[in-house]
Amino acid sequence: MTTPNSGDTVIIDYIVKKADGTIVGNTEQTGPQEVKLGANQIFPQVEAALTDMTVGDEQSVAIPCESAFGPRQDELVIDIPRANLPPEPAPEPGMQLQAQGQDGQPMVLHIVEVGEETVKADANHPLAGEDVTFDVTLRDIQQAA
Repeated sequence: MTTPNSGDTVIIDYIVKKADGTIVGNTEQTGPQEVKLGANQIFPQVEAALTDMTVGDEQSVAIPCESAFGPRQDELVIDIPRANLPPEPAPEPGMQLQAQGQDGQPMVLHIVEVGEETVKADANHPLAGEDVTFDVTLRDIQQAA
């Protein structure tokens, strides 16, 4: 039985769950995913598990929040004056805003609260502070040339 190596491309199915079992992502809608091993395209813990698998194997990989999306950072929750936002569409909780961080890098903000004068937005990743589990199935190995 062949296991994949760094440089190989693997085809996987996965389900990502929070610690409480809530599914937060999977390949059911998108179809199997291609991942090139060694190219930092997936969490290192999942990549390590894949290198021990053969086609058809399934494995669950637990990733603590510190190694996944990091801890929640309260300083990333900010109030934005509504005057700084375009009038349309009207801001609503759950909407995403594109912004530029102090380092010039683009960032995504999630609106969590809308007030009369300000909008509270959160720049934390939606899974920050969450331990996650990847249930991964290896479907195919395309060996590097």
